[in-house]
Amino acid sequence: MPFKKRARITIENQSLETIKGFFYQVTFTKCEIPENAGYFHAQWRRSMTRRERPEHVILDKVSGPGKYVGTVLAWTQLSNGWWGEGEVKFYIDDDENPSICYTGTEDYFEGAWCFGETYSTSFLGYPLWRKEPGEIPKHVMYRWHILDPIRFKKNMKVTVQALGWWPDGTFQPLTDDIVSVAYWYQREPHSPFPELPPLEERWPR
Repeated sequence: MPFKKRARITIENQSLETIKGFFYQVTFTKCEIPENAGYFHAQWRRSMTRRERPEHVILDKVSGPGKYVGTVLAWTQLSNGWWGEGEVKFYIDDDENPSICYTGTEDYFEGAWCFGETYSTSFLGYPLWRKEPGEIPKHVMYRWHILDPIRFKKNMKVTVQALGWWPDGTFQPLTDDIVSVAYWYQREPHSPFPELPPLEERWPR
């Protein structure tokens, strides 16, 4: 996370429980930062997809130049059956159609054939699949584009579809609760971020 003059790191406990112990470490190097260096950005979003438009926006209204370096998805599945057929799409520099379009959510996170099991690697993973008796399924996935950054000159938009099959094998758009964090570097100034929802709208469902 390059900085030229100063940096400030803050942590706020917004949970209902007191944190009795907390440890941190900040490591940095003093060096010259190029004038055209991109700054680190991250953006949190949450949406409930609709059957009429089963799409979650991971990132939008970014003005470049910059490079996209990572995605984290927390997906609460509100129906049984397969849920990961939706395409992850990257719209780069005024695209009408996406420059990059993955064939399925599980393919973007490289867990093809319906995420047979959980896994974690250096650059991508599917570390959580949870479905206790009587509980709706929950999934967490990540991918870091460190070795394969997606570069843009003017703007960037990233989306993921919520598509899958019902238990009877019928292909369906899905109504699911999706939370995402997008990570990217870009030159300043950046476009205004959407306002972060209040705490009660960020609680897990």
